[in-house]
Amino acid sequence: MAQKILIFKNFYFFIFFFIFTYSAYGEIISGKAKVIDGDTISINNSKIRLHGIDAPELDQKCLYEKKQWSCGQDSKYFLKNLIYKNILNCKTKGKDKYKRYIAVCYLEDININQELVKSGWAIAYKYYSKDYIKDEKIAKDNKNGIWQGEFIEPYIYRKNNK
Repeated sequence: MAQKILIFKNFYFFIFFFIFTYSAYGEIISGKAKVIDGDTISINNSKIRLHGIDAPELDQKCLYEKKQWSCGQDSKYFLKNLIYKNILNCKTKGKDKYKRYIAVCYLEDININQELVKSGWAIAYKYYSKDYIKDEKIAKDNKNGIWQGEFIEPYIYRKNNK
């Protein structure tokens, strides 16, 4: 009997987890965005993590010609200029462990996630998505953004600076 109760509890836990995680899938969030960092925005009090990309952290430094520069700040600045006072349409893919929406966002027909990677201000976050690998190669080949010098991949930087 105890085993049946445990199975029953686990079943409902997984159903609840699935509904909570995927209830935001496919939802559209639209509006003017506030830029938090190079891969996170806020629209109408909804925090959105841009899907499939990873930008340098705000305090992260990169090297260019043996000098440090604030690549995390520059990534944020690029995104701010890209979306400046325009309406974004973000299609959600769910939520992350921090309860942020995960989304692909568009400025008219421009995929801003893709634009950040292609311009070199974010890398393709291959652990979660293969969507922007070709765009990363373009940025790397052209030495765009952070690819003009040396940098630690943002997820490694976060891990090393906890």
